[in-house]
Amino acid sequence: MRNRTIDTVTEESVLMISIFKWIILASIIGALVGMSTSFFLTLLDFSTKSISNIPYYYLCLPAILAITTFLTLKFAPDSAGHGTEKVIKSIHQHNGNMRLRIVPIKIITTILTITFGGSVGKEGPSAQIGAALAAAFSRLFKFNSQDRKMLVICGLSAGFSAVFGTPIAGAIFGVEVLFMGNLMYSVLLPSFIAGIVGFQVAQTFGIEHHTYFMTMPQIFDLKLFLITVGAGLFFGLVSVLFIELNTYIEQVLKSIKCSPILKALGGGLFIVCVAIFISTDYLGLGLANIDLMLSGESIIWYAFLLKIILTAVTLASGGSGGVITPLFFVGSAAGILFADILGVDKSIFAALGLVSVLGGAANTPLAACVLSIELFGSGIAPYATVACVVSFLMTGYRSIFPSQVLSSSKTQSIRFNQGQEIEHYKTQYNYKTRKIMASGRHIAKKIIKHSTHK
Repeated sequence: MRNRTIDTVTEESVLMISIFKWIILASIIGALVGMSTSFFLTLLDFSTKSISNIPYYYLCLPAILAITTFLTLKFAPDSAGHGTEKVIKSIHQHNGNMRLRIVPIKIITTILTITFGGSVGKEGPSAQIGAALAAAFSRLFKFNSQDRKMLVICGLSAGFSAVFGTPIAGAIFGVEVLFMGNLMYSVLLPSFIAGIVGFQVAQTFGIEHHTYFMTMPQIFDLKLFLITVGAGLFFGLVSVLFIELNTYIEQVLKSIKCSPILKALGGGLFIVCVAIFISTDYLGLGLANIDLMLSGESIIWYAFLLKIILTAVTLASGGSGGVITPLFFVGSAAGILFADILGVDKSIFAALGLVSVLGGAANTPLAACVLSIELFGSGIAPYATVACVVSFLMTGYRSIFPSQVLSSSKTQSIRFNQGQEIEHYKTQYNYKTRKIMASGRHIAKKIIKHSTHK
């Protein structure tokens, strides 16, 4: 009995020390990331406000993409593309090792890209900058690889939280985005602490965050619930379209045999043509348009498709930035389209689209559900939860972050290889599913043949 008591006291003492250790470390990382994100967002805000008053400022975008491509290839190739993906890859493949020189290059290239009209987000760079600072901190104090990975995850969570003003969703996003279908519970506490501290520090430095509280029915609305299920299916398909178009456009540009600088010029020219001949609404962050859509304003029906294409072209042409803000735009625009078709409340379905396309494309349904509460209030939670989970399931084994690792099956009908990265996954059906599909094709052929003879 005495030995058992000693073991219990020892165990609890070790756990208590570990808790205090990670509260302190996560607070330090959260403060560092909160300050770096505030600096980045302040510069970005100043830059975009200064340039946006100049007529046809976006005509400079081809040259700007050429510059960002050159800077990235010359000084920090691992800072290319959207930052969150690089952080995930660093954690899974390099034990969280990230070079500090990513920070200045990522700040410069992202500000240039967004300021002159590149269709990217601001959260990916913030996450990558935060993760790089966390990695540098871990090297400075010689932490082991496991601790370094946890610190880098804290940097990712704090970056998301500081940008969007959603500390709980940011914390969950940081631990959910690494694996499809699994949460790293060992990192939950430090991730929460880093997210909360990062958010508070950003607010202290004057970073403003938007909330859009929705007025929802007080009594459960069965009709709205059923429509929400249909919306979740639709948003899942939009998520698939976002992922597939981004992958396709990236592969097409990679297959073109010419200098990356020339590709950047060509991609920038394409975006300029869209701005001149269609609209400038799809340039940059698009936050003003997101605000309008969440207020119930209509937008042209193919807005979500144009935003997907411009985001893919910007990133594939050497632009620097994130994909979460474009996902918000695409989701909101898809929600407006869905609401217009069915004649339902546009602001509610714009909000549902915003979080559901995030949950589907990033495979982060829990973070998306919590985000809906932090942005839109608790009234939307039952509907947002259903839409986010349905969208997540509809996306299948795809992700806008190809370095995500498969951890849990979405359906027994499709095989998956646990521990495999999504970018290497090939769809395989189980025997029963293949048999049903073959029978379906056989029946369809018979029907077509019979109809042709008639």
